[in-house]
Amino acid sequence: MEIVAYGVLADEEPLLRDAFDKAFAGRHELRCLGLFLDGDTVPTAAGSEVVLSSVNDTLDAGVLRSLTKGGTRLIAQRSTGYNNIDLTAAKELGLTVARVSYYSPYSVAEFAWTLALAVNRRIVRAAHRTREFDFRLDGLMGRDLRGRTAGVAGTGKIGAAFARIAHGFGMRLLGWDVAENPDCLALGMEYVPRERLFAEADLISLHVPLLPETHHLVDAKALGLMKDDAILVNSSRGGLVDTDALLETLRAGRLSGVGLDVYEEEAGVFFLDKSLEVMTDERLARLMTFNNVLITSHQAYFTRDAVGQIAQTTVANIEDYFAGRSGDNVLVHPETS
Repeated sequence: MEIVAYGVLADEEPLLRDAFDKAFAGRHELRCLGLFLDGDTVPTAAGSEVVLSSVNDTLDAGVLRSLTKGGTRLIAQRSTGYNNIDLTAAKELGLTVARVSYYSPYSVAEFAWTLALAVNRRIVRAAHRTREFDFRLDGLMGRDLRGRTAGVAGTGKIGAAFARIAHGFGMRLLGWDVAENPDCLALGMEYVPRERLFAEADLISLHVPLLPETHHLVDAKALGLMKDDAILVNSSRGGLVDTDALLETLRAGRLSGVGLDVYEEEAGVFFLDKSLEVMTDERLARLMTFNNVLITSHQAYFTRDAVGQIAQTTVANIEDYFAGRSGDNVLVHPETS
């Protein structure tokens, strides 16, 4: 059987093929495609019972219907997030949908800290200067983080890993979540209402899933509560931040730094080379003009450890499907629909 994978990155493919070969030893053939799955590309999946999707694929009702007509029965998403999949339509069509519910939380937590430290110490600006042999320090002053307050919005595995690093810096910890994490409490974290976290934190890092209730979690009101010299980091989902409100805040000269690994309109832009095109997304282009904003292309998860785990879990999801098993990674299963 041929299994087709979409949105496969060059550095990801060897890890995915290695996990695939070890599990199936020639029983199935893997076809890796760099293109994203959407209404235009869905014909390429015809005849594939199993489709491996990426977080940037568009799996709306129309695409899912086309996949079903082409013989697809399993969609194995190679990510934790699945807001790009219409699960209601998948249930109605009798599809099985699985995801990767866990991979190295340290990959994202460490990258969130990379963003925080880079904007705090003006690393990108400094690097650009020194490449041109400009060794002045003007405009490069940062702040000690020891003794300051870190606000962690979302204290699951990734948020807890971020909090442990903050604790190592000697920071006071504030947390906000629907449930308190004992590991975070052991670090001395104080759980507070969302408004207090935004008002008191010197550094805020977002680690919550994108749900209807968390969409634009960082809106104009939340940004208005933040300190003028606070740092905001988002390595979770772009839709957590209201981009228009963030632009207004930055235009007003507020916030010491912003680190974004995700963007709410990143689909069709991130993971692609747009260097020879006109950037038509005016909000993204405007964000790039602020010298205290650092934007990366959704790479927080992108370590050999994490991507290897994602590949192995994806293969395990395929094995479960063929064996008729329904594990914790399954979002939709015909028998439970």
